[in-house]
Parts: sequence; structure tokens; C-alpha cells
Amino acid sequence: MNLTPLHDRVLVRPSKPEEVSSGGIIIPDTAKEKPMQGEIIAAGPGKINDDGKVSVLQVKVGDSVLYGKYSGTEVSVNGEDLLIMRESDIFAVLTK
Repeated sequence: MNLTPLHDRVLVRPSKPEEVSSGGIIIPDTAKEKPMQGEIIAAGPGKINDDGKVSVLQVKVGDSVLYGKYSGTEVSVNGEDLLIMRESDIFAVLTK
């Protein structure tokens, strides 16, 4: 199944949660923080303004992004858990 976001929505593959703390302690599943960063794997064409013109998204497929802890809606595509959210839920694009 393919999933194509509409308007100003993006499909994000969340990063894996930390397995081991910086001190070397193994973190159990029940104590893991929900990840707040991931990679955009699909993006809609953009938001339609009041004047009918499409405002293109500032993010693109392949960008690593930071988003709010409870942003987006969880969806399962081909057995993979992904998030679909609005571009406005994204706080920043990570650069290397």
C-alpha cells in the first residue's frame, strides 16, 4: 500500500528510541521516551491559500526533522509505524 499525504501534510519515519543511556544503562521499553525526530519519507504538494495559489512546503523528502512529542497521527503502512502530520507541527530541520 502506498500513502501520499495531501495539502501541507508530511509522512515521517520516527527515529528509533534510545536503547542505552549515555551512562551505559539499558533502557526498558516501558521507560523509553517517544522519539521527537525522524525523516520525511513523503510530502504533500503544499497548502492552498485563500487566493487559490499553492504555497509549497519548506521541507522535502529526505529531511531529518524535529517535531513535538505528541505531534501527528500514527499510521501503519506495510507493517511500518509512521507519523502523518502538518508541516506546522515541525519545529526544525536537522543539518549535518
